[in-house]
Amino acid sequence: MNKQVLNTLLSTDARLAPLVLRIPVGVTFIAHGAQKLFAAFGGYGLEGTGQWMSSIGLEPGYLMALLAGSAEFFGGILLLIGLLTRPTALVLAITMLVAIFSVHIQNGLFMANNGYEFALALLAATLSLLFSGAGKVAVDNVITKKIA
Repeated sequence: MNKQVLNTLLSTDARLAPLVLRIPVGVTFIAHGAQKLFAAFGGYGLEGTGQWMSSIGLEPGYLMALLAGSAEFFGGILLLIGLLTRPTALVLAITMLVAIFSVHIQNGLFMANNGYEFALALLAATLSLLFSGAGKVAVDNVITKKIA
């Protein structure tokens, strides 16, 4: 990969706003991914999540659970430390679109009815990070300084 491509992927808005957004969004994704992958925090783990995903038509369920859980868990870690923020945000935004349209859209907006409200908020946050980059205090900044 050439320096220009890396600079584009890792460049960032140098303000604090993306950092303030990255931390709670990263923690939230880590927790949700841990539910899917490790049955942490009351989750069902890969087996249970895979069976549920199969039941709603996302096949093969186990693989879909692995992909969604990995995107959320590892993507959350990457957001938290500010590494590969833009590509990670893109993957997480796609994950949220799948969640909205395969699980929540038919239930309306509000979370009380298992609606898409929360996934929409996470989609907006990931799109914001996709456009802004990691902000201050991010590994992306260290990398861009080394390749410059």
